[in-house]
Amino acid sequence: MKGNFQIIILVLFIVAAVLGVLIFSGAIPLGNQTSNNNAQGIVTLWGTVKSQILFPILEDFNRANPTFVVKYVEKSPDTFDNDLLEALAGGVGPDMFFISDDLAYKYSNKIYTIPYQSFPVNTFKNTFIGAGEVFLTFKGVLAFPLAVDPMMMYYNRSILDANGIAYPPAYWDEFANLTSLLTQKDSRGAITKSTVAMGHFSNVLHAKDILATLFMQAGNSIVSEKNGSFISVLDKSDKKYDLGSILKFYTDFADPLKDVYSWNKSFSNSRDVFSAENLAFYFGYASELQSLVNKNPNQNFLVTAIPQIRNSNFKMTSARVTGIAISSFSKNFNTAFIAAGLMANSDFASKFAASLGVSPARRDLLKSMPTDAYLPTFYASAFFARSWLDPSPKSTDNIFQGMVEKVLSNSMSTTQAINDASTKIGLLLVK
Repeated sequence: MKGNFQIIILVLFIVAAVLGVLIFSGAIPLGNQTSNNNAQGIVTLWGTVKSQILFPILEDFNRANPTFVVKYVEKSPDTFDNDLLEALAGGVGPDMFFISDDLAYKYSNKIYTIPYQSFPVNTFKNTFIGAGEVFLTFKGVLAFPLAVDPMMMYYNRSILDANGIAYPPAYWDEFANLTSLLTQKDSRGAITKSTVAMGHFSNVLHAKDILATLFMQAGNSIVSEKNGSFISVLDKSDKKYDLGSILKFYTDFADPLKDVYSWNKSFSNSRDVFSAENLAFYFGYASELQSLVNKNPNQNFLVTAIPQIRNSNFKMTSARVTGIAISSFSKNFNTAFIAAGLMANSDFASKFAASLGVSPARRDLLKSMPTDAYLPTFYASAFFARSWLDPSPKSTDNIFQGMVEKVLSNSMSTTQAINDASTKIGLLLVK
């Protein structure tokens, strides 16, 4: 009896996987009733997206796929992680859940990993942009990417105009000249207006992500997979760039003895300082646009791509990636698999990204460029956005903060701080 049950489950997995590949390859047209008749019943989907945002999109999706129903349960961002872990451990978790790139590693043993025999790597890469590859492991696909939130550079146009600066910097080395023009100090030498918020950690929003961007632009992937295991490669730098010099570039902005000195601990968080119009450049995510507008509706700012390393042979910015994962414990796996595939391959994905104010993860959807003032810039950055498999966001925040503070306090050299951080990240990757 047990053997027959296992055979039935295996057959269902194979059928679902084949349907998934056919859906993504376009062999099965979306919205075709006959393609979905193997998906029936109700499947639950958990996430932190506000219900009032998701319900209209999900209602359209369910209407287009009448053989099954996806039921959404909104969870608090503060408790989502614990709620999901407890539910899965108790066997009462959702069939699917929205997963961010920084939780992919933690949940990798609780997600149904789609094998490459069922969903080939080439199919995935031809379907989704590079940022979505954070969900790829040697075993298969952890989640179908839905949305990409690239890190951008917001800049105060009034400050640049007042100083005769026509365009924001496209390369990091341009900040050396800009800080002497834009950073203002009072009679005691205290900074009153800053060029850029870098150097410290605690009052720089997304400090870890800014550093990760710099490291990845230098060709370092931070975490890599080797022989089926994930390892830290933060201390393994490309010969073209010394990661110690990259870290020093960041910390120099907080060193009063350096010409680029522009930021110190007297400031509140970088986003608030930018909104108060005392910061020329702010590194934040595309999804922050509306909150920045709301915070100071009269502020004259625009957004552009993150600066790059001059003469690099590629472009790169960090990104937050949201995917849809299938629980290994789903009680309606066949329907969950087909539903997840359809959500990533239909207008649901487009509407989902638009509702969050970010870019879709599908290449074909990015071809349809919006016409407003900001989204085309977000879409363009999404193409060269990347992420990394963060083993524990809170722990790595502490590790990156320690790396910065040890350099600023001169208790470690930049190379020693990077090696120390790499060792600690490596320990987090030991399961």
